[in-house]
Amino acid sequence: MAQAWRCSGLRWSADGPVLAWEGGRRSVLTRGKRVAFGVGEGGGRTCVGARGNACPLGAAVPGRSTGARCEECARLDRAHSVAADTLADDPRPYRVYLAWFGPGMAKVGITAVRRGPARLLEQGAVCFSWLGTGPLMAARRTEELLRAALRVPDRIPYADKRAVRAVLPAGEGDRAAEIAGLHARAVALDGWPESLAREPFRPVDHVGVFGLAGVPAAVGEVSELVAGGAVSGELVAAAGPDLHLATGRGVVVLDTRLLTGWGLLPAGGREFAVPVRAVRERAAAQEGLF
Repeated sequence: MAQAWRCSGLRWSADGPVLAWEGGRRSVLTRGKRVAFGVGEGGGRTCVGARGNACPLGAAVPGRSTGARCEECARLDRAHSVAADTLADDPRPYRVYLAWFGPGMAKVGITAVRRGPARLLEQGAVCFSWLGTGPLMAARRTEELLRAALRVPDRIPYADKRAVRAVLPAGEGDRAAEIAGLHARAVALDGWPESLAREPFRPVDHVGVFGLAGVPAAVGEVSELVAGGAVSGELVAAAGPDLHLATGRGVVVLDTRLLTGWGLLPAGGREFAVPVRAVRERAAAQEGLF
């Protein structure tokens, strides 16, 4: 029987998207590459543990979970986390950013300076600009200030991001226009912490990096992997954790966070055989209550 591989997630590097595997191996994902694997028969999905440690219970986790952790390991993983706001004593500098994912879909966030733009690539930001740099708590206070003043969130669901990727404006200037306006409003606000240095508007566009120019609209997205299932398709684009795969039924989006916790095998020429749901259409803005 073929050896089962266990995925530890998608990473963004200078070479583009890379699938990392337990044991240290990596698979560079270039556009046009065939992505194909099967899921072991009779097995299940198990918790990936927390902070480099295996789950002591080897607990089962739901196939639709993007976290692949049991409740206890999820709690431990977030116990010392910037994202969970439980890490306040990190002395390293942080950056505040504005990110844009599609029309009317902008957010504010923070990331460590040492990570460069990796956080934006991981989130699937179509374009972004830095706003300021400074200590962690100053960056966090600025993030809260901007959320309230600009009325932008700090999180956007991936389903919403997927819904607009095939209809993005063609020009970089058009894609940057919304965060240009938000940036101008942000730097004009009073109340910024003195220790946070404001940065000029310099938009960075990721459409070319992701391969989204002219990408066909997705007809579906994988909802979960199942024992005995298979995935097979040609990579046409990758954004954040998502792989856009050309299949016999059209382009299907695979969220690579669904891979962790499974034992994966060579596909052996099998066709697409996992549950797929329709891509959710983005709801139009309602102009009135009735």
